[in-house]
Amino acid sequence: MNPGGIALSVRQLHKHFGVIEAVRGIDLDIHVGECLGLLGPNGAGKTTTVELLEGIQSPSRGSVRYLGEPLGERFRSEAGIQFQHTALQDFLSVREHLKLFAQLYDDPLSIDEVLRRCALTDLADRDARKLSGGQRQRLLLGIALINQPAVLFLDEPTTGLDPQARRNFWSLVEAIKSDGTTVVLTTHYMEEAYQLCDRIAIMDHGRIIAEGTPSQLLAHHFGGAVLSLPRAELSADQLAGGDWRAAGDRVESVVVDVEAALDALRSEGTSLQRLLIREHTLEDLFIELTGEALRA
Repeated sequence: MNPGGIALSVRQLHKHFGVIEAVRGIDLDIHVGECLGLLGPNGAGKTTTVELLEGIQSPSRGSVRYLGEPLGERFRSEAGIQFQHTALQDFLSVREHLKLFAQLYDDPLSIDEVLRRCALTDLADRDARKLSGGQRQRLLLGIALINQPAVLFLDEPTTGLDPQARRNFWSLVEAIKSDGTTVVLTTHYMEEAYQLCDRIAIMDHGRIIAEGTPSQLLAHHFGGAVLSLPRAELSADQLAGGDWRAAGDRVESVVVDVEAALDALRSEGTSLQRLLIREHTLEDLFIELTGEALRA
């Protein structure tokens, strides 16, 4: 493959389930060697879109091409998929699982290499039923890598992991990216998307509503900063008359001119002792575009 070329090309992709139109005319190019994050609230159509990209479902209309060709034998041999939920075999060790899946391919990666790349060497002989959540996800990643994929699909791979296990998994994905592998990632964790993705595409109601690098999207949609105050610091009139949104026991307001906003709060007698000022995040962007809080 040529770095910078188009790995997956999607044109006018539609998917109907009876009267329900889950995907409504998506156009998308995924470049060789990049990590694309596909984000969206539940029901946005991202799972269906990924299954169309993976060849698991067939489109009602439109096309998905891999290196300029319709999805076929070449794509199936060069794609790896880590599903969100995968059933493992009882009583098999980590090594035995990898050997089982290696038999499905003509030229699999060596088992020892998979163990090394996924930090599983010390766990090779452990029964898979006795793995922690993070260890299990690393095994599933190893299974997805066994055929030396050129394009790797990761479907919410760190859901349910503790912060340390999640960051360890990110390190593995960074190493895979450095080898030039194309990665398509779905996630509900905005920090994960910001850390791993070269570009993101945000879906809602079956369409892509924003696409670009995280920094491009934040710069395009936002200026200024976010002010955060305890709800109790503001009067009922301030809350009713200002552009404040609830954020737990605090409220937040997006402002363009921070100094002017602070002057206005001072003039109203508002205490700024517990004021927080922060930059915009992908979560702010997500909520701004979809109107929905992130949820698993």
